[in-house]
Amino acid sequence: MDEKRSYVFVDHDKPWRYEEDGLTVTRGSAWSGPGCHLGCGVKLYTDAEGALVKVEGDRENPFNQGRLCIRCLDLPEVVYNDRRLLHPMKRDRADRGKDAWRRISWDEAYDEIEARLKDIRERYGAESVLFMQGTGRDIATWISRLAWSYGSPNYGFPLSGLACYLPRVSGMYSTTGSFWVCDCSQEFPDRYDNPAYEVPEVMVLWGNNPIVSNSDGFFGHWVIDLMKRGMEIVVVDPRMTWLGRRAALQLPIRPGTDAALALGMLNVIVNEDLYDHDFVDKWTYGFDKLAERVQDYPPDKVANITWIPEEKIVQAARRFATAERACIQWGLAVDMTREALPAIQAIAALTQITGNIDRPGGMIIPPEILFYGGGFGADLLSDEQTAKRIGLEKYPLLKFGFATLQPDEMVKQMETGDPYALHGMWMQTTNPLACMGADPDRFYNAAKDLDFIVGVDLFMTPTIMALADYVLPAATYPERDGLRIGDGPQRGETINKVCQVGECKSDMEINLELGRRLNPDAWPWADVKEMFSSIIGETGYSFDELREVAPAYPQYVYRKHEKGLLRPDGQPGFNTPTGRIELWSTQYAGAGLDPLPYFEEPEPGPGSTPELLEEYPLVLTTGARNWGMFHSEHRNIPRLRALRPDPIIEVHPDTALDLGLRDGDWVWVENQRGRAKRRVQVTPVLLDPRFCSTDHAWWLPEDDPEDLFGVRDLAINNLVPWTCGKSGFGSNYKCMLVKLYRLEDGE
Repeated sequence: MDEKRSYVFVDHDKPWRYEEDGLTVTRGSAWSGPGCHLGCGVKLYTDAEGALVKVEGDRENPFNQGRLCIRCLDLPEVVYNDRRLLHPMKRDRADRGKDAWRRISWDEAYDEIEARLKDIRERYGAESVLFMQGTGRDIATWISRLAWSYGSPNYGFPLSGLACYLPRVSGMYSTTGSFWVCDCSQEFPDRYDNPAYEVPEVMVLWGNNPIVSNSDGFFGHWVIDLMKRGMEIVVVDPRMTWLGRRAALQLPIRPGTDAALALGMLNVIVNEDLYDHDFVDKWTYGFDKLAERVQDYPPDKVANITWIPEEKIVQAARRFATAERACIQWGLAVDMTREALPAIQAIAALTQITGNIDRPGGMIIPPEILFYGGGFGADLLSDEQTAKRIGLEKYPLLKFGFATLQPDEMVKQMETGDPYALHGMWMQTTNPLACMGADPDRFYNAAKDLDFIVGVDLFMTPTIMALADYVLPAATYPERDGLRIGDGPQRGETINKVCQVGECKSDMEINLELGRRLNPDAWPWADVKEMFSSIIGETGYSFDELREVAPAYPQYVYRKHEKGLLRPDGQPGFNTPTGRIELWSTQYAGAGLDPLPYFEEPEPGPGSTPELLEEYPLVLTTGARNWGMFHSEHRNIPRLRALRPDPIIEVHPDTALDLGLRDGDWVWVENQRGRAKRRVQVTPVLLDPRFCSTDHAWWLPEDDPEDLFGVRDLAINNLVPWTCGKSGFGSNYKCMLVKLYRLEDGE
């Protein structure tokens, strides 16, 4: 391996582009769109005409080592899909919701959008334009910079309580000064063979099915790799997954009670004196107060709350605490309860009081390969504009992690105009009416009267059809160059263009061109390659040079807290006000929140509104992933859609028998807020007949666009309110009370 400026690069047998059997092979990584949160190494095969003909995994990429999911393998069917947006289009504002689009040129699109955005900025202020994204992957950086360079502090996600990843990020930064991930050797190019690495003895998979769900840069097959090397797993999940069947212990938790389970496990660890006294004494703050709090959560009480047998709670706590090395791989199920932050605090404390922090096989801090990502361009905002960020005054923890607005407050402000009216919205990589937006009708009614709305996407979506005045066609990742740094394993990757479809442009190119029209000083680069080269300048490589040697890994060291590598002052400890991991959080206390973790019953729910159980007897969890789709993507890809042709609700056999339902029946899933259509799948993977589970983000691209592709009847978010936790983070997407009943004839 070649080392340069503390970065490590992998020696490749062949260059980044070469010929093989009459095809051109180009190495790259699989970021959006389409994509997920992983960035797997891929080899893209193109023919003599420049058409993408197949995709294979790159065995030389240490991240995935040649393994790919079916979404990557079926990439050509996405790129050449006949539903792709190919040209910029516009329609009159009065025609929103109508399929009345007219093709325009890129110059017309840029000129008109520039003029409208400048007019709004001059008349109402830049803060009156929202910049919305979905799951950003390698694109988020450019959307946020566009917002901040325009002068708007109102960049974010139309997701109640920011309830995906950001609660964990904010919670960890608030209490420890950093984000933490399971150590699966992902920071080393030589992976499991690196002499500094040690395999975890136990890994808890908490609210995450990583083989399918592609969570936060965590490649699920690492779990299998480590199990082959002797690691045991404990699974916290109401569903029996493939990994759950192979777990040492499965905890079938009632959705929304994660905080109670963690506090019950902490009770066992503290009271049986299984914690790491040395680490707690040296490196944590508030242990005595935490030890007092967990006395409120004895295992028998927690068993009643979580529906997990008491002996399993005790067994899981002892196994985790007595392991030589242990870590927790968690998913967004933890974020998707209204009081997410105390749940996150409690779960994290399991690793903290057992000393599984900043050490091989425990929880580690991904290194910053560059100062890049969520903060790229935040310095462009004045203090005056930053203070106008929606929700910042009410929810001060928004300053930790990502500089986003608070979406529940955003919806209220769209409705009321208080404290100032909103006039425009830029939507890029987001489809809230089908995917992340709670109560889609409320979001639609709040947004439909905005003066000006632009959408950027690969395909026409229900949200763009309902709301946008302009739509710009984005390139898939084989159609563009790109740069990705971060998200779990901190490695530098390049995305390399191999083909072109229609007039599609990369998200980065769109943002760069519009950005320099709106604020040329903030976008000084001639093209995207120059922009990328500027960002990665400290590596000593240009973009073209980096792709010859990528992926790039920074040199990794453990026990940073002992070496003074986590604090700006260079002193040992953690980047918090106390210099320690805060089990009792000074930041939470300063924000008027409980500084200790606690459990609060989801409302409504079996423990908070038992009077509703007669009408709504089932606990519904949403968002379970499946192989062929990623959020609202891939509904229009024939082979991937064939794997999941309909929106499914999983029902326990006992429940199906009680309700007279059979496999394939169409039902309404309903609560006091709304309903959605689903097709029944009777299955024993649900570990308790009181649960049911459904996937999310359904729409039907083959249906009438002016009926918004059927999304009104299919959106499970019809049942989800806009309501966040006390901190501004978290929302009850995964713990609702519902009933099921058959569709009537004609429905």
